[in-house]
Amino acid sequence: MRNSKQETLRALGMAGKACAELRGRCVLTASKRARTEMTDAKTLVKSDSFGHMEIDGHDAEGARITVKADDPAYINRPNIDGAKFFVNGEIKPWTGAIQEVYAPIFLEGTTEKVLIGRQARMTPKESLEALDAAVAAWGKGNGEWAKAPMKARIQAMEKFVKILKTKRDVIVNVLMWEICKIQPDAEKEFDRTIDYINNTIKALKELRNAENTFLNEGGVVAQVRRAPLGVMLNLGPFNYPFNETYTTLIPAILMGNSVVMKLPNVGCLAHIPTMEVFAECFPKGVVNFISGAGRETMPPIMATGKVDIFAFIGSSKAADALIKNCPNPHKVRFCLALDAKNLAVVLPDADLDVAVNECVLGSLSYNGQRCTALKLILVHNDVLGDFTQKFIAKVEALKAGLPWAKGTDITPLPEPGKPGYLEELRRDAKEKGANVVSPKGNSENGWGHTLVFPSVVYPVTSDMKVWNEEQFGPLVPIGGFSNMSEVVDYVTTSPFGQQASIFTKGDVKQLGPLLDVMANCVARVNINSQCQRSPDTFPFTGRKSSASGTLSVKDALRVMSVRTMVATKHANNGLVQQVIDTKTSDFLNMEYLF
Repeated sequence: MRNSKQETLRALGMAGKACAELRGRCVLTASKRARTEMTDAKTLVKSDSFGHMEIDGHDAEGARITVKADDPAYINRPNIDGAKFFVNGEIKPWTGAIQEVYAPIFLEGTTEKVLIGRQARMTPKESLEALDAAVAAWGKGNGEWAKAPMKARIQAMEKFVKILKTKRDVIVNVLMWEICKIQPDAEKEFDRTIDYINNTIKALKELRNAENTFLNEGGVVAQVRRAPLGVMLNLGPFNYPFNETYTTLIPAILMGNSVVMKLPNVGCLAHIPTMEVFAECFPKGVVNFISGAGRETMPPIMATGKVDIFAFIGSSKAADALIKNCPNPHKVRFCLALDAKNLAVVLPDADLDVAVNECVLGSLSYNGQRCTALKLILVHNDVLGDFTQKFIAKVEALKAGLPWAKGTDITPLPEPGKPGYLEELRRDAKEKGANVVSPKGNSENGWGHTLVFPSVVYPVTSDMKVWNEEQFGPLVPIGGFSNMSEVVDYVTTSPFGQQASIFTKGDVKQLGPLLDVMANCVARVNINSQCQRSPDTFPFTGRKSSASGTLSVKDALRVMSVRTMVATKHANNGLVQQVIDTKTSDFLNMEYLF
């Protein structure tokens, strides 16, 4: 078996090198010739004898991921009651429609997913009630929280953090069950969120203290500070329901805004245990929760024209649909993290071991369900075969299993329609000439229901869906190129512009010009590393249809506020000094925050 595997890998490498030698093979264009010339490589994959299976071997009713009834994790599974309505500082019992929430994990010996809680399915009536509470809390800028001294807001947030830490085990457990995030990543999501809040408080103090000065220009004296905008509508994602949501929620609250937060349909349960914490730490109406169908509950809010900040993480199509409901979009501050199709480019001189390791991590961490995931890999034809064989071998070594099991890499997918969509992408690519290889494709860890073991699709071409669409799952498309102009053409014409990665040992003649092109097309270019958001002190944004607004611990505070000044002529300097000395204004003061 081992010799057979080695022979097959060697043959794959030879096939890839042949692609580089023969003009037109593995190229980016979707020509009939390119498909024909890959026949030999395709045949090699079909005859593979060590577990690689093409899509023909997949069964939509295949293996499920199961948990034993005596597993301690099952015994201690979440039971989150989300039949609640958190509005205007109160947590009200919910007596309307309910949706039971199931983990994408099956109980051994049954055909049933494991029930882990329930969520309220609210209506436009409740969404408008939540909005009214937030509008009242804002009070046209005269609300308690809007006018609260910055020191008081920070103290309230510090209290929030202290209590939130006591919810760690509950929230981590929910993240493992509801969205199947492996335990180390679930713990990291919570801990990183706490760090984010603390770093945001630190950044806010620095920002506020830096504002303790006066500008003096042309006979006018002014103090400039950042002030709140008003009411925010906040919609977070399913894949990082806790962390990503808080990256906009926390700075908005700290800056004095009030919020209506729409909980994601998948990932909702992680927020339910925080209701009591918000209610205890902030004035009524500052934070309000809505759950249920976004298509029903969100458009009525936008249609009122009362939203001042729209923070959204999701698809550009969904964002555009919601924005169309807004009668006054010119007055809304948008903070949008949208679609991404992050590209990895492997130059011929790249260290293939480094490139493969980073690309596997970048494309398949958390099953590829990350906006920053690498979603297309273009490899120079000279090394395409070697890269592909190493990549497939690395993917084969990944372990599918339960989120809390040690060493698990691949877990069930929480989105109900995702396995079917990935199947559609695979079939489309195969019909158009690509090889679709899924290591362990028909093993006991196989494909089907909620579990999808990664597929490697190659060589992808521009007429394939997976070339153009964001797969957001465990499917990795690999294409070849022979001329740098092909890469430049992709980068410059793509509707996406979040990040990209380039792998090279030091071919600066190729790297330098490519960096310059990419820097004008994406918001972050990574050299010899995967795409990523961290560290949170770095700006996180995108171009084109990938984002609007910039996030980091400092940038987010700016997005959630507006520069405002108090100005006067020199004749009134004494009056200004009197206001400062008597501490009758929080805006016009010189207090230092330690």
